[in-house]
Amino acid sequence: MKKNITLKQIAAELGYSISTVSKAIRNSKEISRPTREEIQAFARYYNYRPNNIAISLKNRRTKNIGVIIPEIVHHFFTTVIEGIDYIAHARGYNVIVCLSGESLEKEVVNMQMLANGSIDGFIISLARETQAKKDFRHLQEVAEQGMPIVMFDRVAEEVASDKAIVDDRMAAHEAVSYLLSCGCRRIALITTTDDLSVGRLRTEGYKQALKDHGISLDLDLVVKIGDNGTSEEQISALFDQQEFDGVFAVNEFFAVTGMKVAGKKGLRIPEDVSFVGFTDGILSRTATPALTTVAQHGMEMGEASAQLLIDRLESEEIERSFCTQIIPTSLIIRDSTKNPG
Repeated sequence: MKKNITLKQIAAELGYSISTVSKAIRNSKEISRPTREEIQAFARYYNYRPNNIAISLKNRRTKNIGVIIPEIVHHFFTTVIEGIDYIAHARGYNVIVCLSGESLEKEVVNMQMLANGSIDGFIISLARETQAKKDFRHLQEVAEQGMPIVMFDRVAEEVASDKAIVDDRMAAHEAVSYLLSCGCRRIALITTTDDLSVGRLRTEGYKQALKDHGISLDLDLVVKIGDNGTSEEQISALFDQQEFDGVFAVNEFFAVTGMKVAGKKGLRIPEDVSFVGFTDGILSRTATPALTTVAQHGMEMGEASAQLLIDRLESEEIERSFCTQIIPTSLIIRDSTKNPG
């Protein structure tokens, strides 16, 4: 028996777009009869079988949007959902939210469940495990079947889709440059392992800022928080082994944890060591001292994500190009940094 073929493979073999192949298989009158018959015959010969996603497209207008996020307790994701819901409600759509719990398997299960006729399209921020394993087959399958996807924050460049992001590299560069303007010369980095795209990009921004200001990279000042111990243990080890006068952390939790460790070791903030974090959430505003941080503006990112998805759902263009919308960030100056010199 011949192995099942995908829409993408049919399109490549016959020289048509994926959209044309999808419409032909669904017997759409938008496609000429000879083309429909050619594509349908080819699909039958190679055992093409539409899955639940394709079946749901026949009655796409559920007016529901599926949103999959890694976690709900993170202030950033909460504000993104608020932005999505605001635009969706204004344009007559409902929002269904699922959590991946940073699990690839759960992300796949959620997508399969929602694609079974429940929603019109997806908005998703990828799970850590999905990015670590670089397994995007479930996303590519959805895209190939014609169901719109918008990725935000954590995205996969390998998947053709609309995206709403911040310029993580540039924002980190700005944050580290600000620490340097405050007189810091040895700046430690608290980041994630490289499998998380936002951590990797913010690390690149940190390195570029040092280079642009003529400061050599000291890898001993870089700690990557992984699974081999708690973040507080790893950060405490950094303080014990190295001397530095500034810290850039790729999220607010790492920054606030670093401030906690510094306090335990008798260091004054910002006199002895200055801190800048990323994501202006509740922790940043309530920390003592209040944390200088990069604001991602999650509400605006959610609004942009919903607009991108609904615009695509309601577009009459057969071949609509994909868009990456970059949401501007802001550096919020608080008490964890000294005044620029």
